[in-house]
Amino acid sequence: MPPLPVPPNGASANLTVPPLDSSGLRQSVNRNISDAQSIWNLRSAYNVAALNCTSARHAQLVPLYRAFLKTHAKALAKANRTIDQEFKAKYGARFVGPREQYMTSVYNHFALPPTLADFCDATLAMAHDAAAVKPVEFEAFAVRSLPNIEVVFDAFYRRYDAYRSDVAAWHAQYGDAQPGAQIVVASGAGKTEPTEG
Repeated sequence: MPPLPVPPNGASANLTVPPLDSSGLRQSVNRNISDAQSIWNLRSAYNVAALNCTSARHAQLVPLYRAFLKTHAKALAKANRTIDQEFKAKYGARFVGPREQYMTSVYNHFALPPTLADFCDATLAMAHDAAAVKPVEFEAFAVRSLPNIEVVFDAFYRRYDAYRSDVAAWHAQYGDAQPGAQIVVASGAGKTEPTEG
């Protein structure tokens, strides 16, 4: 009897997976957003990487990030002001709370532990590309580069979906073979339920 499949990248067995949208892509804080928000989210990804990607091969991230902030300070400040205006237009005078809540979700998205290694690699690749970007080219660079980081999460969630399918198949065939074992069975998009084996 084969062992019970395990989640990819050491993930939890009951991880919530974002649902697919009408276009077949995962719902994400990095999709269907303005150019200004794309700039700020790319900066946020860079910030998360600079703080969390501490292996030797990612050592360049911190100095590259500092140079990035200095080179593109004006564009980043403009994007920040524009985002304030966008949230104020949507939420009125109490826009600060919703904006902070959204940004918390952005940072949490980038800091998902099972994706960290691939996220660090993708952000480092972006960082090297960004080092050659002139301020006048920065907005276009940010808009096209954010999806290159987002694919890390898309790929992980595809692997996680495959894991859930494998667990369901294993349980269907071997579920009664180990009395008392706790087996996680997919019960719908992003949901799981424990079942006695």
